[in-house]
Amino acid sequence: MGVAPTIDWNTAQRIGELIAGSPPYGGELTRSIEPLAHDFARRVGDYTGLELPAELPPLEAVDRPGWIAANLQTMRPLLDALTESVAKEDEDGAGDDRKAGRQGDGAPHRRSRAGAAQDLLSDSLNAASGHLLGAQLGAVTGLLSQRVLGQYDVSLLDSATPPRLLLLTPNLAAAARNLHVDRDELVAWVAIHEITHAVQFSGAPWLREHLGAMIRELLEGLQVSLAGRSSAGGGSDAGSGGGAHLPDPRELLARARSGELRELLERARRGELLRMTLGEDRWQLVERMQSAMSLIEGHAEHTMDAVGAEVLPSLPRLRAAMTRRREARGLPWRVLERLLGLELKLRQYEVGRRFCDAVVQAAGPETLAVAWRSPAELPTAAELAEPSRWLKRVSVPA
Repeated sequence: MGVAPTIDWNTAQRIGELIAGSPPYGGELTRSIEPLAHDFARRVGDYTGLELPAELPPLEAVDRPGWIAANLQTMRPLLDALTESVAKEDEDGAGDDRKAGRQGDGAPHRRSRAGAAQDLLSDSLNAASGHLLGAQLGAVTGLLSQRVLGQYDVSLLDSATPPRLLLLTPNLAAAARNLHVDRDELVAWVAIHEITHAVQFSGAPWLREHLGAMIRELLEGLQVSLAGRSSAGGGSDAGSGGGAHLPDPRELLARARSGELRELLERARRGELLRMTLGEDRWQLVERMQSAMSLIEGHAEHTMDAVGAEVLPSLPRLRAAMTRRREARGLPWRVLERLLGLELKLRQYEVGRRFCDAVVQAAGPETLAVAWRSPAELPTAAELAEPSRWLKRVSVPA
């Protein structure tokens, strides 16, 4: 009996490493920073008013293959949950087909042999699809591993997995050279950013489950959409398994003439592919997630500057260099970011940081700490754009 294709994770790792390249490891970069990690965490806690974790994850120096492996492991529960749902729907559909075949043709043995051959072919195709999915995922993670400097790696769907603080040392070394900044200060600055994330999730213990619940809700919506694909082809094809049907060329031509396809292409050009795929209802959930992530990333950006000003003499130069790095992405990177929605993450840094800067300027860091009390205090997208609205809602005068 065939099942829906699953991701070949070994292929993903191999392709990711192939694309990532093998620059010098540079693990020695973190040696001068590791003893300072707890001091950085204390400074972050003092500034933000958030409770420190009982045990700070150690700073780990990783190379690109190590970073790819960590992220594939984090993504696996998310993607496996989705592919398992597709497999169940395909299995149920195949069972209906076999039942219909037994009732309709009066030759169960002949049907059994045909079904076995069909399942064997299906299994072979699914194995090939698994390799293809793994290759696609590996290609994306391999490309991303060339840009990332550090990461607080937390599994939102598996609370039993301990978080990790990762510093991608080959990229840090290359960035320090290319940006002409002090290497140790750059490493320290990035470490402060990632340590801030650890303090956020410790000081707001509800945050991990809140984000995980939104992801599960989004997954359930996607599963409903994928399950519904079998009925999209209409009920008259009773013996076909209800699979997706190819669009009528005349229908495509009519859409092109009406301007519908042109509108779709324009929306894709504006980076709305994800929104088009999910639909408006689930997109509202994505926007809630984006607002939460904007606070998380923007707060870390704001804090790394506030704490960095105490310990990093070259902070203004570091900030200017990092801004240039983010703006100097080449065309291939801009296309990839647009297709994957990664531009959303870059905007998270900017929008979230402006929000945090404005709140602290108006009412101090102790007021910004209110955002971490509960999900109800998280700023909405509109409040991120107008911090005074959030200040008014939480009863703090702007």
